[in-house]
Amino acid sequence: MTRAVLFDLGNTLVRYYEAHEFPGVLRKCLTACRVALAWPADPERDRQLLERALSFNRERSDFAVCPLDERLRGIYGAHVVLDEDGLRRLTAAFLEPIFAEARLEPNAAGVLRSLRDHSIKTAIVSNTPWGSPADAWRDELKRHGLLEAVDAAVFCVDVGWRKPHRAPFDHALSLLNVRPHEALFVGDDHRWDVIGAQNAGIRPVLLARDVSHSPDHLTIQSLVEVVSIAIDGEG
Repeated sequence: MTRAVLFDLGNTLVRYYEAHEFPGVLRKCLTACRVALAWPADPERDRQLLERALSFNRERSDFAVCPLDERLRGIYGAHVVLDEDGLRRLTAAFLEPIFAEARLEPNAAGVLRSLRDHSIKTAIVSNTPWGSPADAWRDELKRHGLLEAVDAAVFCVDVGWRKPHRAPFDHALSLLNVRPHEALFVGDDHRWDVIGAQNAGIRPVLLARDVSHSPDHLTIQSLVEVVSIAIDGEG
């Protein structure tokens, strides 16, 4: 019996960017930071900062979170002293272009509402780009009407570990008071979502809009398919 459905956020409930598009998004993030710092354009400095930023575009092999403020200090520390207020301003600037990419999946609200109508609990379990703060992402959920549509929201920075580590999943299950075998996890990435759910003992459902079948796990092409899987046990 399915008592809860957990969802990834990026490119599952809200579309942002594909992994291969991130370098272009990162360039926009750095431009926004430059504006926040009131720096004039300097092509050579900007090129060096981009190279520096790209060197931080990797995650720790043990999946421990590398926080955004640590990366920002690594990128800008040689140019400016970043106190707490400065980090807040840079964080907001860095995230602005990412949030600007957001497109809410048309079926997301309806799917969450249908699950709630059938007394199935829901949660969002998501990594954040570059270990960016959970509060900013909860505000982003509010902007899309998602925070009030789910029973819990867990971000990697809440627990200190990124998917596919099981810690974010375990924390969400504890908040919902649901056991792993009673839950599904829906995500778009095999590496983070499918393997992460499996690590936590949760049945994964891969949202692959251009793939109809996988021999290793349940694959769907539309979010609406989740409702019948959860309610009727199909798939």
